Amino acid sequence: MSQKEFIGPNAIGKLADILSEVRPNNIFLVAGKSSYKTCGAEKKLEKLLKNFNLVYFNGFLPNPNINDVNNGIALFKKSKPDFVIAVGGGSVIDIAKAVNIISCQTGKPEDYIKGRALIERQGKPLVAVPTTSGSGSEATHFAVVYINGKKYSLAHHFIMPDYAIVDANLTLSLPIRITAETGMDALSQAIESYWAVGSTEKSKRYAQEAIKLILANLREATNQPNLHSRIAMSEAAYLAGKAINISKTTAPHAISYTLTYNHGIAHGHAVALTLGQMFIYNAKTDLYEINDPRGKRYVDSTTQELYKFLAVNSAEEACNLISNLMINIGLETRLTDFGLNDDDIKMAAGRVNLERLLNNPVRLTTATVKEILSSIK
Repeated sequence: MSQKEFIGPNAIGKLADILSEVRPNNIFLVAGKSSYKTCGAEKKLEKLLKNFNLVYFNGFLPNPNINDVNNGIALFKKSKPDFVIAVGGGSVIDIAKAVNIISCQTGKPEDYIKGRALIERQGKPLVAVPTTSGSGSEATHFAVVYINGKKYSLAHHFIMPDYAIVDANLTLSLPIRITAETGMDALSQAIESYWAVGSTEKSKRYAQEAIKLILANLREATNQPNLHSRIAMSEAAYLAGKAINISKTTAPHAISYTLTYNHGIAHGHAVALTLGQMFIYNAKTDLYEINDPRGKRYVDSTTQELYKFLAVNSAEEACNLISNLMINIGLETRLTDFGLNDDDIKMAAGRVNLERLLNNPVRLTTATVKEILSSIK
């Protein structure tokens, strides 16, 4: 089943049509503890959902772990829902996807998360309603879960939300910093998707359009937010999600997880910290081994195309553009701003999963990851 998408201001109203189509009895609602109300979704959905048996799950951490998933599964099985609604940021949608799909399997949750068991059964119909403009989780067949501090990614086409409702009105109350962090996450996803080993012509079209929208609207959405810039950022995040759903992410995302889990740096911010430096690293195709089977000429050509999208002429200029953008929207650009020292950087580099770096166009090692992190100390 292909995803049905509803995009635009007041698209949340389309949920009424979806409910009429699915005709559920019991609904499992996954949402943030406070964001569900502050974004306006609670008020918009209260009347619509009042005639259904509704169970509300909000007991999970900002970066959901296996305990959160287990708690969600217990509530899910107890309430026996036939429809799932996820309203929130990337973590909310991710845990909704994980709980939904694992609850409908027969094995132990940890086995599915760690890839020791195969997902064989579909979950219940799920509608994803993002309230941030960043993760793109509403458009992907992945769900991130942490176990003992290590990031795992469930991946299966059954995990893809059946419906995506992208309503920029739900992002109007976003705090400035979250707007900046999630916006940089979307930009990073789009850029990484474009240069990824797993990229295709289709994913690159999504990524290119996302980059264009973000560069034109992120500053305004952060510093002088209005509906126009919010609409553009919501669309961009969705497009970036569609791009990485095909290509997956690369080095900045792989490196970011230890910065988030061990040092509390918000995901989008953690990703953005190394994005500029990866332009410089990936440009060194004469020095390092190429991961992409399309070869050096292709990687160099892709890099030049990205320079064109960013209106720069070199990797150094691209790095400076990313850094200046972050500063302009109020985000720190150095690891020392978060209290990291040389030992922290060495440890962080050692915790990066090298397998996840193979989607980066240029080969990295623990040593080169350490160099990149040290360059932004």
